[in-house]
Amino acid sequence: MKGAPPHAGSTAYINARIVDPTADSEYTGAILISDGKIADFGPNLFASGAPYGIQSIDCRGLHLAPGLVDARVHTGEPGEEHKETLESAASAAAVGGITSMVLLPDNDPPFDDASLIEFVARRARQIRLANMYAYGALTAGLEGKELAEMGLLAEAGAVAFTDADHAVGSAQVLRRALYYAKAFDALIVHLPQEPTLSGGHMSSGEMATRLGLSGCPPLAEVMMVERDIRLLEMTGGRLHLTKISTAESVEAIAGAKARGLRITCDTAPPYFALNDLAVGDYRTFGKLVPPLRSEKDRVAVVEGLKSGIIDAVVSDHRPQDQDSKRVPFAQAEPGGIGLETLLPISLELAHNGEITLPRLFQRLSSAPAALFGLPGGKLAKGAPADLIVFDAERAWKIDRGDFWSKTKNSPFDERPTQGRVMATIVAGRTIYRDDAFQTAAAAA
Repeated sequence: MKGAPPHAGSTAYINARIVDPTADSEYTGAILISDGKIADFGPNLFASGAPYGIQSIDCRGLHLAPGLVDARVHTGEPGEEHKETLESAASAAAVGGITSMVLLPDNDPPFDDASLIEFVARRARQIRLANMYAYGALTAGLEGKELAEMGLLAEAGAVAFTDADHAVGSAQVLRRALYYAKAFDALIVHLPQEPTLSGGHMSSGEMATRLGLSGCPPLAEVMMVERDIRLLEMTGGRLHLTKISTAESVEAIAGAKARGLRITCDTAPPYFALNDLAVGDYRTFGKLVPPLRSEKDRVAVVEGLKSGIIDAVVSDHRPQDQDSKRVPFAQAEPGGIGLETLLPISLELAHNGEITLPRLFQRLSSAPAALFGLPGGKLAKGAPADLIVFDAERAWKIDRGDFWSKTKNSPFDERPTQGRVMATIVAGRTIYRDDAFQTAAAAA
């Protein structure tokens, strides 16, 4: 037969267990991709087989869902390329099923200049793996004193404003930021840690006492949460609190939401999958900001994710090299990598019956995309074909030697887990495929 087939360039993923977070549903069906976008999807699509001319990939019952949207990623480029480059971070994101990521501004130099936001966009076009977006700095030099040029940063493409792991200690500065951002409905993202109480090396409590390490009290978080809520009430605007880790914070944010304030929040896997016991034996991979909390706090974070008080889950990817971690605990730099473990650790919530898969993908994909105004994170006709295929049952052990990230400082190293990404698709292009899925797809 001469000429182009009727559906040239289209690809159908059939026999998939589709997770649709927007519709809060899960079913067996198919998705048709054409020209980098979702052309059609549903339980009855191609029930009797894909038509002529369409490339067909048989998922053989594996799950197919929107790609993860990670709203908290630090890379070393520019400034510390020996820890991570944008390209190595994008490769790790592809392996982890992350199709969009928002980069924190605490690089060297920090993203308080429009040229840095444009730099990220330019590098993303060159690398052509995950979609990359950037925060603009909230204050000049991340010093918490003078507001950055938020309007210019927004014009350059900044999707929100934050000082990353630098909490803004001045209530006056944050008040001005909320007022100013309200003028163009920009989102302010803030880490709630009271600076003068946050200098300890781990969370206060029995474990800190036993190890002889200085403690950071959980109160340091809720104090700032409550201050920020008061400022939001005073100013209006939109506020997103990040890396929530304590029971009292979840309770305070629930109250603010009940009063109708425009407040949202996220957490990261260490705060619902680990507690401060993970710091035992002075394990520097467990040194994070905020520190790992008590079991009571961990359970409260899980409950916050179940109820929807916590809107999103982020990886909080922060690479540190050996020189930064292979030192006494008190001298170690905080932070852990998370791009490649975000999905499997989050899937533990579903395996434990805490949350359904569609609700989990609301926290991982659709909610963060909506918060930051990003086009991915959902199944919809005409939406970008940013998808992942994953095997929710595949058991494996996290091994730092297998990471694609340049550095290996994972708090989940050597943890047995269940669930693995088999393929990652960005704008219709398969940018990562596991060997096992490649074999199955070739045989289909």
